[in-house]
Amino acid sequence: MQQFMVPVLPLLLLLAGLNHTAYAQPLVLPLVDTHIHYSHDAWDMLPPKKAVQVLKDAGLKKAFVSSSSDQGTQLLYQVAPELIVPVLRPYRKRGELSTWFKDESVIELLESKLAANTYAGIGEFHIFGDDAKLPVMQAVIRLASQYKIFLHAHSDAEAVRYLFEQNPNLKVLWAHSGFEQPHVIDEMLAKYPNLSADLAFRYEHSSNGKVHNEWLALFNKYPLRFMLGTDTYAPERWYYVIDHADWSREWLETLPRDLKQNIAYKNAQSLAQWALKDKR
Repeated sequence: MQQFMVPVLPLLLLLAGLNHTAYAQPLVLPLVDTHIHYSHDAWDMLPPKKAVQVLKDAGLKKAFVSSSSDQGTQLLYQVAPELIVPVLRPYRKRGELSTWFKDESVIELLESKLAANTYAGIGEFHIFGDDAKLPVMQAVIRLASQYKIFLHAHSDAEAVRYLFEQNPNLKVLWAHSGFEQPHVIDEMLAKYPNLSADLAFRYEHSSNGKVHNEWLALFNKYPLRFMLGTDTYAPERWYYVIDHADWSREWLETLPRDLKQNIAYKNAQSLAQWALKDKR
């Protein structure tokens, strides 16, 4: 009996150790958040290192960050360049949402920033209706094409149509999916193959941890076109980053594996890789 106890005991201890290791750190679905702002009124409340820690605690692989002014984006990028995907917002400060596209000095601002720093996109900017045809917006389209970066547009469907009329080769990330109904989003994604949509500040697609049928049909029809986002448009929204990530994981876990991973991080990762290729 003793001759069998010697090898069996170490084996049991080894298996126990492996099981403990396996269950001590459960796998958490990684996410990419494509809609994070770190504007000037957030810096004092949440210094850069603490802000980065919030993003890491949420289990994010990447965070697309823009800010008013761009200094906030640069502060986070300096702390965690492996985590932050910098996006250039055409706002110097808050309060320019409805005026920036009429201010031609914005063109020089964007040109100088793009020449000096690395960005994956321009946005998130607000543009609606035929304001998307104005000279400042035309310059934004030109710069996006020149630098091979995407546009993050908080726009109605009409403005998005005007963007693609001016340049059908643009890549556009539609902030909040335009706050449109699923049938409109479906029409837009069908018509514009270079259009993707973020789900920032959209909650109606899921309840009780499940995705509603009309949204599920949309996700299945366009598995490579949807991305996650929190939208920290005000400083206090940073308190929701972790909760939003946890909520997103609940409904994502109900999806088929490939679709779940696409929406969780792969679609956003692909967009970032396209935009940042050969730039870093």
